[in-house]
Amino acid sequence: MQLSELGGSEGLEHNPTLNRESMVALGAFGALTAGAVFLNSRSTREAVQQGWYKRLKKPSFQPPRQAFAPVWTALYGLIAVSGWRIWGSPAGAQRSRALCLWFVQLGLNAAWSHLFFRKRQLKAAAVENWVLLGSIAAYTAAASRVDRKSPWLMAPYLGWVSFANVLSTDIARLNP
Repeated sequence: MQLSELGGSEGLEHNPTLNRESMVALGAFGALTAGAVFLNSRSTREAVQQGWYKRLKKPSFQPPRQAFAPVWTALYGLIAVSGWRIWGSPAGAQRSRALCLWFVQLGLNAAWSHLFFRKRQLKAAAVENWVLLGSIAAYTAAASRVDRKSPWLMAPYLGWVSFANVLSTDIARLNP
């Protein structure tokens, strides 16, 4: 597979070995993202199966439970490709900052599910969601200085987490 098949290679062709290494790196970013998915799904599944989540008061604008898996699947794919594109950009302080922020947002993403579903700390999860939102925005801004397509890959994630932020905050308010 060539880079052009995964959203173009502008800015990535500087490295002559990138096509060989890039698939391994894309797999690594996919695996890291899958790790967050695993942690999130484990916490979520247990809470939903125990019935605790069903008993929570939720706002009227809560999407149906079946909507979350397909949305998150697409978002996690975009997150992985965005990080991979940053990795494939020229080395330097801006790339290092963007990669660091990519890892921060992914860790915060996994932490939210742990706080909300496993620990049942709704207020802490709502606060953490604000921090997650800030980290996604910071990563997106840093990524825009390194690669022009990576921030666009994060735009749906930024939008969804903004919505999730309202949802999480409202659930915490409804369930003191």
